[in-house]
Amino acid sequence: MAGQKEQTIALVYDIGLRIHREVGPGLLESVYETIFALRLERAGLKVDRQKPVDILIDGVHFTDAYRVDLFVDDWLVIELKALDKLSGVHIRQTLTYVKLLQQPIGLLINFGEEYFKNGARRIINNDLG
Repeated sequence: MAGQKEQTIALVYDIGLRIHREVGPGLLESVYETIFALRLERAGLKVDRQKPVDILIDGVHFTDAYRVDLFVDDWLVIELKALDKLSGVHIRQTLTYVKLLQQPIGLLINFGEEYFKNGARRIINNDLG
């Protein structure tokens, strides 16, 4: 199973890199999300866009507390940005999403960076191990 997950992550990175090379930075996040979701689905992956997530904190239920940009194959959280630079808050936001969904990993992908590798981060949920 771990090998299959790594293959999925590699495929997601490859698709993201291709989009970045073809389209480049400068578009709205929603444009990248639409293209990314379409290409992931064409590659045979299950994709939920803007997946609403409910949370329970101190006995209070929050409906649609946040939305995951892309949720792939029911385990991979993908948070997309279209900013000049990522900051620590974006990494922490993605980690929070991954933890609240109790998933092992998330990807933070910023299409606003000049180079794709500078805007792609793997976010690990160390609370599961």
